[in-house]
Amino acid sequence: MNQTYGIAGVSAVVLATALVGALGLRVSRTTSDFYVASRTVAPRLNAFAVSGEYLSAASFLGIAGLLLAQGVDMLWFPIGYTAGFLVLLAFVAAPLRRSGAYTLPDFAEARLESRAVRRIAGVLVVGIGWLYLLPQLRGAGLTLRLLTGAPGWLGGLVVAVVVTAAVAAGGMRSITFVQAFQYWLKLTALLVPVVFLLLAWHSDRTPAPAWDDRPVFHRSTEVRVDRPLTVTVREPVRVTATGSLDGHPLRGAALTLAEGRHRIGAGTTLRFPSGARVPLPDRDPGRATPSSWATPLASSREQHGLYATYGLILATFLGTMGLPHVVVRFYTNPDGRAARRTTVIVLGLLGAFYLLMPLYGVLGRLYAPDLLLTGDTDAAVLVLPQRLLGGAGGDLLGALVAGGACAAFLSTASGLTMSVAGILAQDVLPALGVRHFRLAVVPAIAVPAAANTVVGDLPVADAVGLAFAVSASSFCPLLLLGIWWRGLTPQGAVAGLLLGGGSALAAVTATIAGGVRSGWLHTLLAWPAVWSVPVGFAAMVLTSLATRDHVPPGTGATMARLHLPETTPHGHAPTTP
Repeated sequence: MNQTYGIAGVSAVVLATALVGALGLRVSRTTSDFYVASRTVAPRLNAFAVSGEYLSAASFLGIAGLLLAQGVDMLWFPIGYTAGFLVLLAFVAAPLRRSGAYTLPDFAEARLESRAVRRIAGVLVVGIGWLYLLPQLRGAGLTLRLLTGAPGWLGGLVVAVVVTAAVAAGGMRSITFVQAFQYWLKLTALLVPVVFLLLAWHSDRTPAPAWDDRPVFHRSTEVRVDRPLTVTVREPVRVTATGSLDGHPLRGAALTLAEGRHRIGAGTTLRFPSGARVPLPDRDPGRATPSSWATPLASSREQHGLYATYGLILATFLGTMGLPHVVVRFYTNPDGRAARRTTVIVLGLLGAFYLLMPLYGVLGRLYAPDLLLTGDTDAAVLVLPQRLLGGAGGDLLGALVAGGACAAFLSTASGLTMSVAGILAQDVLPALGVRHFRLAVVPAIAVPAAANTVVGDLPVADAVGLAFAVSASSFCPLLLLGIWWRGLTPQGAVAGLLLGGGSALAAVTATIAGGVRSGWLHTLLAWPAVWSVPVGFAAMVLTSLATRDHVPPGTGATMARLHLPETTPHGHAPTTP
């Protein structure tokens, strides 16, 4: 990618974001504007903002990268991300808005009249927010490294600084305009290049490789390996190597890689001929050999493909309703009816966006298979314009894509920082208004920025999937039971949050730390939703039944407020859509 064009594209997005944020800041005059935009955001504008912050680095970069690496079973990611809003629409959006709360801990305390439930919910919100921020910062580091060659941690630091300034200065009113603008920028940044990419692919007369176990290099390709790597070669391949191969120093030597395993040293450059199969890296000892890329539920998926797929489906379908940066946006709607309309519009906006990701995954499989070797599969969207088009056209489209990726990091990181800072300001720092909220912004983004420097190998979309698993295991039971079952007690909520959400959080922490890398234990920890969601529900229901005498006295009034439509200024209930 041309560095000058790429840096110009990213800089333009940052400047445009600052200008739009300044526009929002001019109309942000009160504390209510700062926290919830005075609850006056229209459904269409709010839907643009929700889509802007929801379509994160996992959506913009990670899904195409997973499709490139692991095949069509990864389409469950965009399906789950979108379908989660159906559950939100049917069961949560309107009652949650009617609760009058600002955050999930606010809702928990109002519904159950318990400070203990509020504190546990607050800890889980912060944990989910930090988990979700990690892939945003990693994606930023990847983008900046491709543009400038800078170390990966620097991109995360730049995003952290920009987000801190934007959130601390403008609050919710300003962020709403920024995120709405960034949705359309991200959609444009994917839609325009994919048209040219498909035209270039159609006119390419080079025979396409068969879709078999391993991809092939579509053209003669030079690959630079930045870290030591062990690869498995299935059939002999002629390469030109400079660096270190199997412990032998080489300088532009032409040689044949025989079948078997080979050790490639850091900083080694290999040139593969057109038609050569890509030697895949041995990432985890004992990991199954990849099988048919185009077969759903491929057996290579963490060795237990069917189980892992069900874990992904449960996490994404049920986790959306508990994502703090998504939920907080519904509090900015005027009423429950507007919250429902917002959700319906979001479904259409997300569907339009996610239609593009399979195209990038397939084109990446054809024209960027070397990313499988280097491990940078999340970069497929960024490198495709130059690979297919080249020249000034490829540079310009590459700059547009880089700008869209920058918008993805900034919008989602802004929403997450806003929600985490809100919890820290209310429950950790003394609640003294906007001033302490601005102080809370610093640790809200600083902790994941620091963690990003030591966690660098987890794929972007996989990292987001872990955050969804924690959300599905904790706030899905709390919201569904809290909204629809008057028998929920504070003791039941505490048990469910600790056993469901706490166990899922421990599992994903162990996964990120890399303690177990193979076998059933690894699969259970990496995809905990299959067992942690039922644990959360069962703990809440059984404990509540055992403590049924402790149902809060104000439950009846709270349930009525959640389910009865708001009245208009004329005293009549509005019709539902």
